[in-house]
Amino acid sequence: MTGLNLSDWALRHRSLVVYVMIVAVIAGGLAYFRLGRNEDPSFTIKTMVVQAAWPGATAEETMKQVTERLERQLQETPHLDFLRSFTRAGLVTIFVNLEGSANARQVSDTWYEVRKSIGDMRHTLPAGVVGPGFNDDFGDTFGIVYGFTSDGFTQRELRDHVERIRSRLLQVPDVSKIELLGAQDEVIFVEFSKQELATLGVDRAALLAALQSQNIVRPAGVIQTGKESISVRVSGGFQSEQDIASVNFVAGGRTIRLSDIAQVRRGYVDPPQPMFRVNGQPAIGLAIAMRDGGDILALGRNVKKVMAEITADLPIGIEPILVADQAVVVGGAIGEFMTSLLQAIAIILVVSFISLGIRPGLIIALAIPLTLAIVFPIMEIARVDMQRISLGALIIALALLVDDAMTTTDATLNRLAQGDSKVNAATFAYRSHAFAMLAGTLVTIAGFIPVGFAASSAGEYTFSLFAVVAIALLVSWLVAVVFTPLLGVVILVPPVQKGAAEPGAMFRFYRNFLTLAMRAKWPTIAISLALFAASVLALPLIPRQFFPSSDRPELLVDLTLPQNASIHASETAAKRLDAALAADPDVRHWSTNVGRGAIRFYLPLSVELPNDSFTQAVVVAKDVAARERLQARLERLLAEQFPAAVASVSPLGLGPPVGWPLQYRVGGPDVEQVREIALKVGQIVASDPRTKSINFDWMEPERQLRIYVDQDEARRLGLSSQAISSVLNTVISGAVVTQVRDDIYRVNVVARAIDEQRISLSNLRTLQVPLPGGKTVSLSQFATFGYHQEHPLIWRRDRIPTLTVRAEIGGGTLPDTVVDALSPAIEKLRKTLPASYGVAVGGTVEESRKSQASVLAVVPMMLFVMFTVLMVQLQSFPRLVMVVSVAPLGMIGVVAALLLSGRPMGFVTILGVLALLGMISKNAVILISQIDAERAQGKSPWDAAVDASSSRFRPIMLTAVSTVLGMIPIAPTVFWGPMAVAIMGGLLVATVLTLVLLPTLYVTWFGEKGPAMASAPPSS
Repeated sequence: MTGLNLSDWALRHRSLVVYVMIVAVIAGGLAYFRLGRNEDPSFTIKTMVVQAAWPGATAEETMKQVTERLERQLQETPHLDFLRSFTRAGLVTIFVNLEGSANARQVSDTWYEVRKSIGDMRHTLPAGVVGPGFNDDFGDTFGIVYGFTSDGFTQRELRDHVERIRSRLLQVPDVSKIELLGAQDEVIFVEFSKQELATLGVDRAALLAALQSQNIVRPAGVIQTGKESISVRVSGGFQSEQDIASVNFVAGGRTIRLSDIAQVRRGYVDPPQPMFRVNGQPAIGLAIAMRDGGDILALGRNVKKVMAEITADLPIGIEPILVADQAVVVGGAIGEFMTSLLQAIAIILVVSFISLGIRPGLIIALAIPLTLAIVFPIMEIARVDMQRISLGALIIALALLVDDAMTTTDATLNRLAQGDSKVNAATFAYRSHAFAMLAGTLVTIAGFIPVGFAASSAGEYTFSLFAVVAIALLVSWLVAVVFTPLLGVVILVPPVQKGAAEPGAMFRFYRNFLTLAMRAKWPTIAISLALFAASVLALPLIPRQFFPSSDRPELLVDLTLPQNASIHASETAAKRLDAALAADPDVRHWSTNVGRGAIRFYLPLSVELPNDSFTQAVVVAKDVAARERLQARLERLLAEQFPAAVASVSPLGLGPPVGWPLQYRVGGPDVEQVREIALKVGQIVASDPRTKSINFDWMEPERQLRIYVDQDEARRLGLSSQAISSVLNTVISGAVVTQVRDDIYRVNVVARAIDEQRISLSNLRTLQVPLPGGKTVSLSQFATFGYHQEHPLIWRRDRIPTLTVRAEIGGGTLPDTVVDALSPAIEKLRKTLPASYGVAVGGTVEESRKSQASVLAVVPMMLFVMFTVLMVQLQSFPRLVMVVSVAPLGMIGVVAALLLSGRPMGFVTILGVLALLGMISKNAVILISQIDAERAQGKSPWDAAVDASSSRFRPIMLTAVSTVLGMIPIAPTVFWGPMAVAIMGGLLVATVLTLVLLPTLYVTWFGEKGPAMASAPPSS
């Protein structure tokens, strides 16, 4: 390589280079402790929830008048992937899902556009629609959750304490948000007896209007004097329930106190809001979220310190319980990965010391921390935290970054053996290998391009793998050409024996085997092609997977009752589940969310919206082995004791959230026909013995009481449908009359009938409806009653009614395997469907295919970069073809390793296989460059190929062995294991083939025949 020789420059400016080394080590140490710590890399949740309410409307009216209008507008959203909505009577919830290719900036801009466009069309919605409201905070992860239980305190007293604790914790550094869980709002009930009101002739509407007018807040003016301004305030606002009970009003010419005709009491919302339970006890939860880029370990320490101070001041009877602590999980994970990193470093150093010797091994030992010391500040600048992906990337990069240092050290040793001075020997590697090493480094980085630029949530999740590997490899090249030569001059000594050393037995075996393979060039090429073809044919035998389950000890237990179930029924089921968990020896602790899913305490969690019929428990087992035992027991328990519920027990997942692993979407214009098709799909899914817990996201209808009003009779009596509905709502559910402003709370005042009159259908028939003028009439005089069935909930996808068939998979089987097995039956059903109906695969399989498609879409860019770098270095089409033909042969080792280990081909494994192409190409391009260098000395192609392969045998094999052995620490892990096994097998086989097949291809291409006898031992 002509031009500036960086190694020579470093040797001529030794003091400066040593100073830079010292600064780099100090900066790296400081950056390591400043880097953010987290469990998973942050990725943008590309979903917004749009909600609107139309009180009193039926499900069909809501869908046609509100859902349809909103979805038509939302379909114009830029970067839209699909809309998904569910409609209940009077309530619509729409999920706006953006394409995986949308970046964080585009997502933020899109949510602004959604708010603006919906605001522009809000006037087209029916009168009485409340909202729409927007929620795009799905990405917040509440990694620390406390539950507060109480003994001897009311819910209000407990909440007062929790609110004060929340205010204190918001002052802790790195805390961005705190949410309350399970808190029940207070309500003041004013409960009337409708018969007593009718007897006394009290006008209910006038009474409620009197309450509202007394409690209203209005300015009474400001008096301006010559010296000051004096505000005028009018008393009368309600401060408590006693103030309401003491209200007097005139009815029938006499004054009546409200407490004489109504029960005024303070209670809690009825029906209850979503509830939170800890270890079987009612509780209020505090969920704490960390700011972006924060250090969860520091946050955990600070929160625990403050909580210790708070706990000391809490009254006896209120107990804080740590429900979720991401800091402990992250601390353990980082500790394990740092152990793995140190193990990998130790393995590589052992290989270096054994193969190269003490002094050369010491150079490698110094090059590794020096490289990492420079990598850490760059990670800090690039805002790459220490988390699951970046830590694994450091170990993968570690196994690769010693390559350049080994090449430089090996070249220096060879030149010292030839009698060169230390300076000439140290600068020789730059002159002969620097550009080839740089080209190889760039090719290796190019192999990770699909990781960094895959336009999907999974690609965003794994982006730091590309970033860290790219940074580490570029730094390792810089270290190899600037710092390693200086270390070599200081540490290495010329060998006592000058010239060529006696080759070892392995070296002689390789040279003889290479000569034999080159002589039998066509059989060698044929065998290689046959092995590659066999590996391709064996690919379908490898199970496929998206992301594996987490190795955390938590289990998610989902209980979904029939869709018309009340939250009281869900609470009863939750208490039964609590009783079973309390008696299980494998349970450490648990929390239960009634009427909603767990808050996102773990980034890849699939969050469930509030739903009265849904309960989710987060059960923490004592360890992973206990988790497996507990899961089996809970599945049996739920099947036996909760037959009416759709139950699911699953560990936490990794990667973007997808929900149920096996899903089929059935869509079409007619709801009833969609139900019939979905039932057929459910039968097909149930026919596979590996599926379990088959269910539908909506299916069963609910009973509904309809009141048919004789409009002519009602008008004759002076009644309207609005007045009748208002009376019924007040009597049955209660109507909010006003609010009491109590400290930091607003307490609704709800007027309703007494309990026995609210819940009795027979009493409903005799309900006295007030008429204008103060008289009353029975509801049955102008109305009849009948029962009707309707769907309480209708899901739509892109404005088409869609019913999803969902299932769990047992026996360790992966979703792709089951989907492949069911494909013939599903395809047969599809052919019988009308044109406007369809069945689509969803869940894990769909997300996996989308993510893989996003990776494959970037492969052409990866190949272009690789080919360009190789062409710049080789400047020869024949040589380019040789390198490209060797690179895919790593699949032989990949397939063999995965089949022998039983590991699946997951998303991360696919990324590793693509990166393997760059690793193989790096060795190939350096080997071809060495062959060309040998030929430049006047050797024939045959001799050049043999001598170059012999001289590169040790560094190439050392690098491969170091990489393979360096990945042993992460091979047993759940997340990185399959990728590590694939790279280990692929690189080992590909390295051997590179050292044998590539020289064979070289001499085959250039057409020279080998000598009659094997070549002499190499001179270097």
